[in-house]
Amino acid sequence: MIDLLKVVLNIITKKEVYGVIITIAIAYFLYKTTTLILEDLINYGKTTYERKKRVTIVNLFKNIAKYLILIIAILVILSIYGVNVKGMVAGLGIAGTIIGLALQDTFKDIINGINIITENYFVVGDIVSYNSFTGEVVEFGLKSTKIKNVNGETYIIANRNIWEIKNISQEEQSVTLDIPIPYKIDVTTAEKIILEDIVPKIKKIDNVFSDSVQYLGVNELADSSIKFLILFKCQRDKHWQAKRDANRIILMELAKHNIGIPFPQLEVHYEK
Repeated sequence: MIDLLKVVLNIITKKEVYGVIITIAIAYFLYKTTTLILEDLINYGKTTYERKKRVTIVNLFKNIAKYLILIIAILVILSIYGVNVKGMVAGLGIAGTIIGLALQDTFKDIINGINIITENYFVVGDIVSYNSFTGEVVEFGLKSTKIKNVNGETYIIANRNIWEIKNISQEEQSVTLDIPIPYKIDVTTAEKIILEDIVPKIKKIDNVFSDSVQYLGVNELADSSIKFLILFKCQRDKHWQAKRDANRIILMELAKHNIGIPFPQLEVHYEK
């Protein structure tokens, strides 16, 4: 047993063993510390867009930190085993030229990835369209961007092709809604309810631009109702939910005034 402990102790005390362990531990500590510091920056975003942009930047720099720390750790471990690291670094000049020619597309991806952030093409969480594929940006890296649609399908795009992408989230979406009110309700009364009760509440819906909400007037004299038209604008990727919220408000406000949504009615006349 003592002999076995001596053997283990001799192995552990060798520079080639404890040096590697210490190097890996320090590299892991540096990566984790860097990650925590970068992730803490996300909380400083005041608006939703700022926070989303910070998430994108943090993910990018986490990738850079990971590869940089990994390369330095490998060089330190090689030097522990007696490899001439300085000679390797010097030789990287020639090798780098060869590698650079072979990895032109990769460098294009990295450079364009930086441009994506600086030019605000999109951030993680934005809804984008690439060719006929539309989805949410779920991951952004040095080489590629991952987009996931509502069906769970994931599309991976090389960053060098990003100029072909369309950011839907940064566009405004106009939404129009007809409010059907029975003919028996006076037009002045109906407009008063719309302007004083419905419009102010629609302005408070999340992602709706309050200044854009407006009543446009009588839109149609339908078979069983008068249709009053309102319009508002919101974030393009949020317009379906905003429309649902607006419809709910309309139903609730009309119900408060005992106004039911009219439905098609058919009058039948017959002679005896």
